[in-house]
Amino acid sequence: MNVTLWIVQIILASGFVYSGWMKTIRIESSKKTWAWVNDVPKSLVVLIGIAELLGALGLVFPWALNIATVLTPIAAIALVVVTLLGMLFHIRRKEYRELGVNIFFIVLALIVAFGRL
Repeated sequence: MNVTLWIVQIILASGFVYSGWMKTIRIESSKKTWAWVNDVPKSLVVLIGIAELLGALGLVFPWALNIATVLTPIAAIALVVVTLLGMLFHIRRKEYRELGVNIFFIVLALIVAFGRL
């Protein structure tokens, strides 16, 4: 079970590192990739990206370093919240094709959260 959880954590963290990187460092590319970025204040996009990057770190480092391991399930739950809010935003904008990715990340984050409790 530990190996499976590590695989899920790494997949999940990789997805959030990519997403957070695009929203913080590569914001101009994000505007071309995701239409919604053009309709939201840049500071909010960057804030979401920072939250995703910190969440990705929280998924891996506490458990890997065996320091404050309770932070890993907390990070996973926080990323569920961020993703659920993003999902509601996409539903409101009728961007339904984005929902599959949101659901995928929510499921993975819940697996990590409950698996690491």
